[in-house]
Amino acid sequence: MRILLIFLLFASPFFCVAQSAPIAMAIHGGAGFIDSTKLTPELRARYQAKLTEAVMRGYSVLKAGGSSLAAVEAAILILEDSPLFNAGRGAVVNAEGFCELDASIMDGRTRAAGAVAGVSTVKNPISLARLVKDSSSHVLLIGMGAEVFAKQMGASLVDRAYFLDKSEVGKKSGQLLEELHDSKFGTVGAVALDAQGNLAAGTSTGGMRNKKFGRVGDVPIIGAGTYAHNASAAISCTGHGEFFIRTVAAYEVAALMKYKGLSLKAATEEVIFTQLQPIGGSGGLIALDAQGNISMPFNSGSMFRASVDVQGKITVAIF
Repeated sequence: MRILLIFLLFASPFFCVAQSAPIAMAIHGGAGFIDSTKLTPELRARYQAKLTEAVMRGYSVLKAGGSSLAAVEAAILILEDSPLFNAGRGAVVNAEGFCELDASIMDGRTRAAGAVAGVSTVKNPISLARLVKDSSSHVLLIGMGAEVFAKQMGASLVDRAYFLDKSEVGKKSGQLLEELHDSKFGTVGAVALDAQGNLAAGTSTGGMRNKKFGRVGDVPIIGAGTYAHNASAAISCTGHGEFFIRTVAAYEVAALMKYKGLSLKAATEEVIFTQLQPIGGSGGLIALDAQGNISMPFNSGSMFRASVDVQGKITVAIF
């Protein structure tokens, strides 16, 4: 009995460490220049409720011992299925009058990644991006090829009209949404840290309104709009994609941490304010490191965002 008590006394700290491994979650619903006077109390409440639902859906996966990848996908699914955000169902139309969707996801443990671009009948592009990562030898599939892969993998497909129907938010709110989407480069994304110490990041978007010529932004380009590595951070970007591509923004955060030894906060602010802003790049990003530190800087007027930190504190904000 005495031996057992001594064993428990010395073993208990290790059990506590295992049980208290940090988990954290952050999401975004797009950055841009939104006139706060146009965001009615009703619409603001809708956004806040959906952001809360999404971040808590992902966090619940982490609380149950699930992977950071599963948490990222779960959170983004909520945002893709909502007409409030420019991703999935809420996507804006291209110059031809239909929606073309992009998404990507990355595993910080293995640095495996999957992405899709220019899909128009895939209900949830983030899930297709994960299928590319898990069930193919490729990273990025585009257009018709990605659609064929989606059918072969049994992904959920919808008619193009699905993305044009925003009736759920009501006529008045729908008109306001059109104005808000016109004034921002909408994207949704998530980053997560699981109890095993693994990071993951994912991003999904409908791209720019009235885009032409098969334009693709930063979202499905690993290192530009999405990046994750356990040794540094998980990052999901939102903003004017061309600038995020030119600066390789998501990877640049990780590189500044790895090679210059910057903290997560310093690295993210360096990218958003010192590298992007001077060349005209507007937007923001969310980032999470292996210790559970969260950073969500933006140089635009607003960024829809929410997080749950390692203490379980929930933050939801727009401006």
